[in-house]
Formats: sequence, structure tokens, C-alpha cells
Amino acid sequence: MNIVVVVKLVPDLVEELTVDASGTALDTSWLRRIINEFDDHAVEQGILLKERSGGQVTVLAPDVEGADDILFTAAAKGADRLLKLSGDFGSGVNNHALARALSTTIKDLKADLVLTGVQAHDDSDGPIGPLLAEFLGMAYLGYVAGLSVQEAKVTARKEYPGGLVAEMEVDLPAVLGIQASEKPPRYVAVSKVRQAMQTAKLESQAAPAWDMSGGLPVARMFQPEAASRATLIEGDAEAVSSRLVEILKEAGVL
Repeated sequence: MNIVVVVKLVPDLVEELTVDASGTALDTSWLRRIINEFDDHAVEQGILLKERSGGQVTVLAPDVEGADDILFTAAAKGADRLLKLSGDFGSGVNNHALARALSTTIKDLKADLVLTGVQAHDDSDGPIGPLLAEFLGMAYLGYVAGLSVQEAKVTARKEYPGGLVAEMEVDLPAVLGIQASEKPPRYVAVSKVRQAMQTAKLESQAAPAWDMSGGLPVARMFQPEAASRATLIEGDAEAVSSRLVEILKEAGVL
């Protein structure tokens, strides 16, 4: 089976984020990027499928700063092929344009199964999977939390509120949006990643001209502003509880 996993690099939320001079994008001059959490689960799920049923796992990432480290880490985990999509990402590329470019590369790879994270935390949006499915002419199923493959079908597990679990059967080829892999993404030592840097090969493919149609333009980005501060209630338990009751009454809750 030919498995292609599409990953995206997103800002590391541990770092402080700032808006650039244009007011419509993040300042990327010093921004540290890491793999999107859901995409990390997609990589793990692809490798688990390979270990269980055989096949090849190709990890495909946009060629932005930090992509090499992400791809070599995937190789250290068990990915077979590392591919970067090169292009002008500095001017800002929306998900519609990115999906169009990725779909062209995936067609050349002749993928049986395409895995991607169900959404990314930098835009809290999840169109890449459905858009890829549309451009590739494949079925799409999202919010998958485990799957198995039998011949030309995949059985995907979806979890719903209240402890409900559903299993859905999808014909291959297909695109799946991964919410959680069957096992947590594996940890690999830095030494193993460095070893992969010596043995694994990074391939690059140029993206076609960006087609930005369909995407929403960003009019403004800004840091959230504090409207008010928390009020600390001092005193013993009786005084604090009395004051809480007063506040709730003033708010019309009691």
C-alpha cells in the first residue's frame, strides 16, 4: 500500500507570537515552527499501518523553515520517503491554494491512502483533507481515531460524545482526517534523528503557480486585549462566600 501523509508546520505556542507591520500576518522573522499536533498523529497512524500491513509511507511537507527537522524525525520513526513542496510560502498561501498544489504532487505519487491531521491550531480550520479529497476525486472521512485496512477497503473508527464509537467502511483510494492515532506518537531520540539525517534522502518538488481562489483573505490580525482584570476576594470563608452571593445577585444569576 502506498500511504502519503501530509503535514503542516505551525507556530510553536510556547513562544510569544507577534503580528508583523502589515497587520495581516504573524512576524515570521524569528518564529519557531513545529509539526501540527494532529498531523503528528497522522504520521504515527501511517507508520502503524505500514508495520501491520506493509507498504510505503511518504511524508509530504511544505518547504518552510523547520521542514527538514520534521521530515528527518518522521524518517527516524519509520517513514520511507521524505518529500518537500517548494514554493513562495513567504507571501502567505491559503489552504485552498496549498491543497491544489499538494493534490498535484499526490497524483504523481499514486497514493492509495492519504492521511492528514483533521485541523491545524494556527487557523483552527480543517479544509485541507476535504479539499484534497475533492481535487483528487477520492472519498473523505474526518475525525478518525484508528483504522484498519482490508484489501481495497479501510475501516475507520470515529468517536462521538457520550462514549459512542462508530466504525465506517470506505473504499480506497481515500483521504482520512486523523484526530488521534491508535497509539500516541512515538518518541525518537535525537541520536536516531541525526542518524536519519545521514541516511535518509530529502526530495523536493516545485509547486505550481498558486491559485488562491476560494480562500478567505485576512483583513486584520491583532493581539487579544484585556477588557477587565480579575477581582480577588479577601477574607475568611464566610466573608468570601457572602461576597460571591452578592456578585451573583448583581449579575442576575441568583
